[in-house]
Amino acid sequence: MASAPADPTSRAGVSTVDLHAHTDESDGQFSPAELVGYARGRGIRVLGVTDHDTVAGIPAAVAEAGRHGDIEVVPGVELSSSVDGHEVHLLGYFVDPGDRPFLDRLAALAAARRRRVERMAARLAEIGAPITADRVFALAGPGTVGRPHVARALVEAGHAADVPDAFDRFIGTGRPGYVPREPVTPEDAVALVLAAGGVPVLAHPYGTGDPEAIVARLVPIGLLGLEAEYGAYRPEARAELRALADRYGLVTTGGSDFHGPMVRSERDLGAPEVPVATVDRLRSLARGLAQ
Repeated sequence: MASAPADPTSRAGVSTVDLHAHTDESDGQFSPAELVGYARGRGIRVLGVTDHDTVAGIPAAVAEAGRHGDIEVVPGVELSSSVDGHEVHLLGYFVDPGDRPFLDRLAALAAARRRRVERMAARLAEIGAPITADRVFALAGPGTVGRPHVARALVEAGHAADVPDAFDRFIGTGRPGYVPREPVTPEDAVALVLAAGGVPVLAHPYGTGDPEAIVARLVPIGLLGLEAEYGAYRPEARAELRALADRYGLVTTGGSDFHGPMVRSERDLGAPEVPVATVDRLRSLARGLAQ
């Protein structure tokens, strides 16, 4: 498959369904309640809350949606893994945010993220771009910490012009301040989502380096969907991913990967067109898994 450059025309219309958005419980700009309010203002009627390695924002988002009655929150999560130097992210839809073993495993992933930040801060100090892990943790607040928070610390300390510059020069894959994740396989991520009653979907597939190889690897162990309608992909890339999903019998999902106007301004809610039928199919799959 060819690479997938950004689609500059993807915001021509606004979908009423967006299944990929983040809150400040991970690396998003808005609190869960603020995200729901922003989504309502954008005309979104079904919103997937999919924070990185945490479901802490789901109760507040569901409560805020319930106050209004005109928007549904789909409880989700985005789990991080890697294969051969490429990040492989798994979305889980309709997970049970109260499942104790699930929460325990997410807590272990959060601890691994903190260890990674500490190692990254040490490496950055060695190359002349010092920041403190404590400052990164403060920027992350109570949510899961990640490289975007490291990037913000680099900008704040004057080592980078902005977040993209921090990634490009310091903490992107292969850059001098980069530290790989502690090993988590995509098989682990699929199993974790399934154990929590959720529907596992491969997120932004081109980021894996070889979408077809990853799909072929994960379908036998329970992958059920593919994020074909990803907001940053051009129409021809989305069509290619829909064809891949069809070959493997996967549900095609979609979303903007929204983090907030001040974090990633090019990814606004509702950018990709996602039919309501997608939500119905995910819900049906989740119910089938529960039986």
